[in-house]
Amino acid sequence: MTIQVLQPPGWPRPKGYSNGMLAEGRQVFVAGQVGWNERQEFPDSLAEQVRQSLQNIVTVLKEAGARPEHIVRLTWYITSRDEYHAELPQIGEAYREVLGRHFPTMAVVQVVALMEAKAKVEIEAIAVIG
Repeated sequence: MTIQVLQPPGWPRPKGYSNGMLAEGRQVFVAGQVGWNERQEFPDSLAEQVRQSLQNIVTVLKEAGARPEHIVRLTWYITSRDEYHAELPQIGEAYREVLGRHFPTMAVVQVVALMEAKAKVEIEAIAVIG
């Protein structure tokens, strides 16, 4: 497996994500994971839902023999930009606890609502493994 972070010369290094990644290998596509557990129960806070969403992604990746460091792309859908900014330190902590210090390409988009009424976040992932 080959993964290379793409950092154009002169660009400031982004915090918490990469501008681009070059990867070669088998691709794993993980459907949007909301922040519920295996009993479909949601925690109250956005940060805890992020933690659970990311853990759900890691669990699906294991089925393909992949690990967090194989992730090359995350797309986050959140229901509140304000809540995201208010809980950013806790979200960062949850991210590092589940995915470590691996920061793939990423987009975060605010949406009006998610299909699960109690969901505050849904995260999709793409990983590449050798």
